[in-house]
Amino acid sequence: MSNKLTHLSKTGEAHMVDVGSKDETTREAIAEAYVTMMPETLELVLSGNAIKGDVISAARIAGIMAAKKTSELIPLCHPLGLTKVAVEITPDSELAGLRVKATAGVNGKTGVEMEALTACSVACLTIYDMVKAVDRGMEISGLRLVEKKGGKSGHWKR
Repeated sequence: MSNKLTHLSKTGEAHMVDVGSKDETTREAIAEAYVTMMPETLELVLSGNAIKGDVISAARIAGIMAAKKTSELIPLCHPLGLTKVAVEITPDSELAGLRVKATAGVNGKTGVEMEALTACSVACLTIYDMVKAVDRGMEISGLRLVEKKGGKSGHWKR
């Protein structure tokens, strides 16, 4: 890890990092988060009877779409030709909620951490949106990078 912030110039101005001289490598990142809710809300989601429809399928698709739009949402991110985006949403009755895991991949010159994190966060927001009418007390928590592979810094795992 470097102590230098790569998105700041010597005079402190924000800029997009020049990755032109970097080698293309296969890169992958995994992020996770979770949405806690009342047990009754979790049952509603799992039954497929939410008024807005299939919560888990909609959240999965929203996460995938968000990963593809990351450079439009996060100002200094590079647009990437993603080779993979997967969003897994699994129920957890002990949590009384849903665990969300997003994986993003690319063959490129820069990493996909932000794409994985964006996919994960938008999937969680979609879950919230689709059942907020019955449970406004839901919480989105634990958004974090779990693992990244590829590039100059190599493999990192939480």
